[in-house]
Amino acid sequence: MDFLEYYKLSEHPFSSSIDNRFYYKTTQHAEALLRLKYAVDTMKGLAVVVGEVGTGKSTLARRMLDELDPREYEAALLIVLHTSVTTDWIMKKIAMQLGIKDIGESKLEVMGQVARKLQAIHNSGLKTVILLDEVQMLKSKEIMEEFRGLLNMEVVEGKLLTLILFGLPELEEILAWDTPLKQRIAVKYRMNGFTEEITHEYIQHRLKIASCSDEIFTHEAVQAIHYYAGGVPRLINTICDNAIFEGFLVKANPIDRKVIESVAANLDLQPSEEELSHFG
Repeated sequence: MDFLEYYKLSEHPFSSSIDNRFYYKTTQHAEALLRLKYAVDTMKGLAVVVGEVGTGKSTLARRMLDELDPREYEAALLIVLHTSVTTDWIMKKIAMQLGIKDIGESKLEVMGQVARKLQAIHNSGLKTVILLDEVQMLKSKEIMEEFRGLLNMEVVEGKLLTLILFGLPELEEILAWDTPLKQRIAVKYRMNGFTEEITHEYIQHRLKIASCSDEIFTHEAVQAIHYYAGGVPRLINTICDNAIFEGFLVKANPIDRKVIESVAANLDLQPSEEELSHFG
């Protein structure tokens, strides 16, 4: 018997990879999506989502992409993987995502191709949306200026392109390198960690998707998970994933606070004194 069978799980419920089947729509996720959709539908041009590491920005970006019906939107998601991205790379990548063939070599050529493509998409009755994740890595004033150039393309109804930028809080400082661009932010949303109640609901939701309806974590264990994770979804997943394996090793069913404390110690996680006071 392995740990999945021991806890009556059909699969790993707390994998670190993003899987929309496990998506849990909290109040803040619902509000964020509503605001972003408003920015897109009214062709506002620029929307920004910021949050600390692990608060669910990438999950939100993928969910937003999934909710943009291809019959109404021409949408793409780009993920910035390193800090050495250049303006040429980002512009050619955008051009490629828009379906432009034979992309030009010079920046001026590419910008012209993008402008014509955006107009053609608009003429076809679709709205263009580019979502960029991990934008705090684009530590370049020149790239911010290129974004502003894209947002200068407009029609009577609004901007031909809506850019939705996702990143760490430092993204706000990077956007400030180009004051006119920062002034173009039409919608901004900040992602925060879960409350304890939502942490419990989130854990149960993921267990249910993995075919487990049992309370495999005690109430005290959930409290400990919440406070060691600080309500951050990514850390909740990490703690729960480790706790299921640790619980199996010591044959704890349900998993209690002692198991969570052992996992937290192994992961070198320490809640603040204020958080500790909530659960003794």
